[in-house]
Amino acid sequence: MAQADLLLIHARLFTMEGPGVGYVADGAVAVQGSRIAAVGTSDALQREYAQAERMDCQGDIVLPGLIDAHMHTGIALLRGTAQDMDHWMQLGIWPFRRHVTDEMAVAGSLVNIIEAMQAGTTTFGDYNSNMAQLMPHYERLGARARVAEMIHSLPPQQGSVPPGELYPLDDTVGEALLQRNIALYEDWHDAGGGRFSVMFGPQGPDLLGGELLQDVFAEARRRQAMVHMHVAQGDREILQMELRHGQRSPAYLDAMGLLGPDLLAVHLTEATDQEVQLLAKRGAAMVYCPGSIGIIDGLVPPAAEFMQQGGRAALGSDQLPGNNCANMWNEMKLAALFNKIKYRDPKVLPAWKALRMATVEGAAAIGLGDQVGSLKPGKYADMIRVDAKAPTLNPILDTAPRNIVPNLVYSLRGHEVHWMMVHGAVVMAERQLLNVDAAAAVAAAQQWAEKMASKARQAGDLDASPLTKWTEQGLL
Repeated sequence: MAQADLLLIHARLFTMEGPGVGYVADGAVAVQGSRIAAVGTSDALQREYAQAERMDCQGDIVLPGLIDAHMHTGIALLRGTAQDMDHWMQLGIWPFRRHVTDEMAVAGSLVNIIEAMQAGTTTFGDYNSNMAQLMPHYERLGARARVAEMIHSLPPQQGSVPPGELYPLDDTVGEALLQRNIALYEDWHDAGGGRFSVMFGPQGPDLLGGELLQDVFAEARRRQAMVHMHVAQGDREILQMELRHGQRSPAYLDAMGLLGPDLLAVHLTEATDQEVQLLAKRGAAMVYCPGSIGIIDGLVPPAAEFMQQGGRAALGSDQLPGNNCANMWNEMKLAALFNKIKYRDPKVLPAWKALRMATVEGAAAIGLGDQVGSLKPGKYADMIRVDAKAPTLNPILDTAPRNIVPNLVYSLRGHEVHWMMVHGAVVMAERQLLNVDAAAAVAAAQQWAEKMASKARQAGDLDASPLTKWTEQGLL
């Protein structure tokens, strides 16, 4: 008789295998150690795994854990400080950024991760400065993390550069950050029993010199690691590239042989149709962050076009100063909604496709397609349970026309996720994360945020922020 540690039974199961969502009406999943042993009907698996501990899901929805492919959890204390303005980085981020200490970044990151996990995220594409200081969060909470150190050549005074002017670059800064990324790889890649993996993270082609950028790719390729980088992320980047190199980002990268399957290109906000075709042709993957780019730029990146060209695409929440939340259900809804509006076509990017972007296709895009993203024997046991009795999901129609996936994508808020398993270990039950005091984490982050804001205010760095003016006018 087959062996398993745990058998989930009587679930509305979405395996995400096959071309759609792989629905099994009365489904079961057998877990042995850190991996999925079998997937099938409840009747069949109960006979095969008669000795396993059973968890009766009572009709709840069970699906793979969600994948947030692009995040900056280290700037979470800046939530709500950079919305509704032009030049969001210069006027919203940089005035605070120099006052964020390592302790502040660590405290804010923990709250960001807690928020995301409580909404169903199991795999985190975190991308920060001092990433090694944030890794203990993932180790403690039991999440899966695919991380990178943010490598740039901006000197400390970059916040004083007016919008539209060429940034000064100091590649000695970037070289030190590259060495930090190498150390991150050596210390954390394939750690956590396989839960952790490391990519290389040049912040953008505009933010480090060409020779250093090539060095970053060379170090990554030497280790068969992917490169996680913002590409054509906005008019700011394109202006910098044209001023410094006389080329737009995709052409510049292609000329250096840096477009390929090992590139995870984030945003592509300003990419033209021809550039989208080029990136897809070269095999690069894309991360679409609809909430963040919608708020920051008021634009819809070309994710639908990229996928039409055969490109691999994932979803990401990006960062709290822009997006304001870390909830992949929100990203799924906005991805579908924004593209329908963009093309004036309600058929564009249907709910099932958005769900695949946050699971199986997202896993493939970040290079973990053989490990997570679907419920398949041999893959890691990363799963969530969604309360099928929640008002946001009801009524439920199990037969044609089945409405569960549209209800998940267009109605879920995140609080309906009440149980989570990562790598075969239960990390959330009855909506409580088992390895952290969430209330204490929030309280600590609040104290640090107040100190950060006080320092920035006293230094006069917040005077130019539109939010400061609106606060003084009583509009906020």
